[in-house]
Amino acid sequence: METQATACATTEETDITPVTDPKKEKKKKRRRRLGDRADGRRIRTLEPAARISPYIMKIRSDAQNHFEDEIDITDIEPYIRELRARGYKNLGLLHILIAAYVRTVATRPGINRFIAGNKVFSRNNIEVVMTIKKKLSTTAPDTTMKCIFEPTDTIYDVYEKWNAVAVAAIGDGSSTDFDNTAKLINLIPGFLMKLAINFLRGLDYIGLLPRALTKVSPFHGSMVITSMGSLGIGPIYHHLYDFGNLPIFLSYGKKYTRYIVDEEGEVHKRNFVGFRVVTDERICDGYYYASAFKNLLHIIKNPRSLELPPEKVVEDID
Repeated sequence: METQATACATTEETDITPVTDPKKEKKKKRRRRLGDRADGRRIRTLEPAARISPYIMKIRSDAQNHFEDEIDITDIEPYIRELRARGYKNLGLLHILIAAYVRTVATRPGINRFIAGNKVFSRNNIEVVMTIKKKLSTTAPDTTMKCIFEPTDTIYDVYEKWNAVAVAAIGDGSSTDFDNTAKLINLIPGFLMKLAINFLRGLDYIGLLPRALTKVSPFHGSMVITSMGSLGIGPIYHHLYDFGNLPIFLSYGKKYTRYIVDEEGEVHKRNFVGFRVVTDERICDGYYYASAFKNLLHIIKNPRSLELPPEKVVEDID
């Protein structure tokens, strides 16, 4: 069933518990229990139907939902230029999208869950993944970067963290942790490669894949984001990977212009960017997803709210 992005929900209508004063409040320490993983804790209070769902839809490609929307960036572009003038030279729509996602997780933590071993887990942190080219050339190699955020991060925190990882990833002669890991895996003879991958998949299923590997893996994380606009095309629907535990893939495209007629009959030129999202429907229901993405769009349209940490951070259910 397709996720309906037009539904409406409030924080009070979701099964979540607020934690106030996020910057002063120390992250609640939980004792790791039997069944928890290094990258997330098992959720044990889900409704029966939600607990059965991963057994019915066993792989991520069984549970993919697709939806699309657009962002009016006409009023966002002057804000981006303002921040660049204040010294954040490379800041762009990408940073705002990521910061808005991080802020959404702060109040809708259910979208930061994942499925592993047919169980639902709440991720310990926010991990955003992006595949980039070292140079805009058809012959340039790809590399994958992953950046870890906290729910209390502001647009400034996101800018600094993301740019630090990006610079390290695309610098001359540089290689990411994933690149180095992939090189080691490629040393395995071809006839043993399938066995090796299946072994890693088995470890992941039972929650024993080392955290050192999930930290560098582009298949483990909160969300993948990709900019088709940098390639001069519109957004795409990108599949979710059955390997790993990524539940959301967001793609956004190039800017386009539309002329809008208001209620008084006046014509206004507005700039838009379209985006498409593929989600794993097993981590939360469509109503929750709709609430989260409505919140995401609201934040994107009001980016100045990202300059301060959230008023509260919501912790996912037990």
